[in-house]
Amino acid sequence: MATLPNPLPKLATDPSGRSLGLRLPPGRLVDETDDGPWHEPLLWHAQKPSSPGTWKALGVPASRAGLLPVLVDLAGCRAGVEDWVLLPGEASYPGDHEAGEVLSEYWAEETDGDAGDEIEPFGTQWPGLASGGLLAADPESRAAQVADELHQDLSRWAEWVEEPHLALVPARRSADIPAAIGWTGALEHDGDVARFCAVLRSWEDRFGVRVVALGPDALVVSVAAPPTALDDAEVLAAEHYALCPNAVVQSGPGSVGAYAEELVGATSWSFWWE
Repeated sequence: MATLPNPLPKLATDPSGRSLGLRLPPGRLVDETDDGPWHEPLLWHAQKPSSPGTWKALGVPASRAGLLPVLVDLAGCRAGVEDWVLLPGEASYPGDHEAGEVLSEYWAEETDGDAGDEIEPFGTQWPGLASGGLLAADPESRAAQVADELHQDLSRWAEWVEEPHLALVPARRSADIPAAIGWTGALEHDGDVARFCAVLRSWEDRFGVRVVALGPDALVVSVAAPPTALDDAEVLAAEHYALCPNAVVQSGPGSVGAYAEELVGATSWSFWWE
């Protein structure tokens, strides 16, 4: 996929990041993928778990240097993110895909003629994209807030993130982070993560979303402009079902309509795939 100039190689000789205006803790550069070494580092992540305030203290200054923050879940990972399956060479460019078309395809695959009660109040016909919300907070401030909430109550978030470490990724926008590192957490749902990122880009534009955390098969985003009306939330819930049925059926209350009630005013959304 198309990328910006990558500041990460500078950290190989300047691990503290001072040349980038940063003061980084000990960390590691990741360039190992399932296809072998990548031509440049894909990300940097701290060796020690992060804590409340880390996002604002390190992630915000890093964004001014062209590196976007994200928390990566390294629970059970001996070699850090290298233990994940990373395939950056398989990702296309998110801007080459249209979110409505991607979600419509997912909806058709998931309903497959009949999904029963799971998709009520909708039928098998794709309901289209939800209307965007009104900003209730600055998107970057909301991302820092959600990151702090995650650290302060890890037991609540354990289904998605158990051991968060701050990571920095060279990406054009937060929605592109999964494609920039070749994340494969939803590989069985779609082999091209850039199509997921096209949906995240649309959510950025409509709902002020930022990617806050990634696990090997989980994703957490902050939401600065959540829906305030149930009708809008129901259409958005259909988008969530299309992208990740688990969010509605297994982690959620079991149906699109019931799940929509949880989206009204929600400041974060969480997803996981098998």
